[in-house]
Amino acid sequence: MHMNTHLLLIDPQNDFCDLPEDWLPRSPVTAEAIRPALPVAGAHADLQRAAALVQRLGAQLDAVTVTLDSHHRIDIAHPGFWIEAATGRAPGPFTPITAAQVRAGAYLPRDATALPRTLAYLDALEATGRYTLMVWPVHCQMGTWGHAVHAGLQAALDGWADAQGRSVSVVTKGENPWTEHYSALQAEVPDAADERTELNAALLAELDRFDRVLIAGEAGSHCVRATVEHLAAHLPSKQLRKLVLLTDCISPVTGFEAQQADFLAAMQVRGLQLLRSTDL
Repeated sequence: MHMNTHLLLIDPQNDFCDLPEDWLPRSPVTAEAIRPALPVAGAHADLQRAAALVQRLGAQLDAVTVTLDSHHRIDIAHPGFWIEAATGRAPGPFTPITAAQVRAGAYLPRDATALPRTLAYLDALEATGRYTLMVWPVHCQMGTWGHAVHAGLQAALDGWADAQGRSVSVVTKGENPWTEHYSALQAEVPDAADERTELNAALLAELDRFDRVLIAGEAGSHCVRATVEHLAAHLPSKQLRKLVLLTDCISPVTGFEAQQADFLAAMQVRGLQLLRSTDL
């Protein structure tokens, strides 16, 4: 019996891949190699395995959705939004910023008029208990090479689309610069004026139409974790057994290995399946 199967690929983008040197393009402007902004150790191999899965399953995959982290250069989670009082410069990547630090004047938005909205956001974010604001390197900037899908996986997806006569669905998230948007289903703090940040009921309903949803992508400590947590919480049918995490196609941000391990264990307890791509 054929199981209607949907493959959900979360943020399989160049900026998250630890690509080897011979995969790196060169800038025609500077002639230097263009490097991933936020490479996840293991991501290149993960996405090569995901590509092999697409090629192997072929017509057994009834639908494929790719989510794309999609940011502006100036974003509340990028350095250029902020000024560090001690130096007068933007804070470095991987700087956590709390509401208390902003109230104390240690970090301030570069645009002084943005202070009230910034504090309101940090207060709301911290109240959820999920994350502290993190200043990441500029990544997945829309229109750049880093925003694009890993080339090996893209080739496999193009082959699947040509063979099946169906396009891969693309879901973007992160375009709103005022909120972090790890999950493909909802921003950390939804913006009432921007429906793109609210719970994506259409995507939930679409995934729930299938007998099983295979899930892969980057990173298991952040965007995969946040997306799957929202999937588990809001899947209309509540049939969490249909969700399958492909553990050999998911890796954590370095330093956040424990967060991925905790996430995988918690999801298994809730009934999600943990399999390797080669098990299918």
